[in-house]
Amino acid sequence: MARDDTTRGPDSLAGKILIAMPGMEDKRFARSLVYLCAHSNEGAMGIILNQAAPSSSSFTELLVQLDIIADDDPTHLPPLARAMTVQTGGPVETTRGFVLHSSDYFVDNATLPIDDHFSLTTTLEVLKAIAEGRGPKDALMALGYAGWSAGQLESEIQWNGWLHCPADPALVFDRDLGAKYDRALKKLGIDIGLLSRDAGHG
Repeated sequence: MARDDTTRGPDSLAGKILIAMPGMEDKRFARSLVYLCAHSNEGAMGIILNQAAPSSSSFTELLVQLDIIADDDPTHLPPLARAMTVQTGGPVETTRGFVLHSSDYFVDNATLPIDDHFSLTTTLEVLKAIAEGRGPKDALMALGYAGWSAGQLESEIQWNGWLHCPADPALVFDRDLGAKYDRALKKLGIDIGLLSRDAGHG
């Protein structure tokens, strides 16, 4: 699945991280970071980076449920599979799995290359590869995604709903979900205490 740059305008934020402002009215996105996988004049799609899934299922348990491994004994799994958790990727299609991963892994007709560092795969093949130690160097597993219709994200940014910052693997794949939000703000040199909670431009 080749990257389709024709759907990207010069102002595309694909490959960047959205940072929810303190005044974010949609509680589903409060203090959230969203990696944008796609952004064009047709809309946008991304994966929330710092929300744990509401269920207690671990990544290992998910592999068992999908019959990828025979039991839930993690000792035989490679380090990446043992370290991964199941996260909430967004409020759309919450039963569908999305694997955001480093660009060193690719499946024909299944992987969407986003930029030089990140790709997205939504098939079971990537989970099997991770379990067998032949998958990407880094990855996160998310259920669901965040989506915006044409012009919606631009309007939310205009009304101070979101900031954005460059994405780097150290932040995107950090296992400490609670620390990611403040880390992203620090990349912009911002003190969270100085951000206004009021929407709109004062």
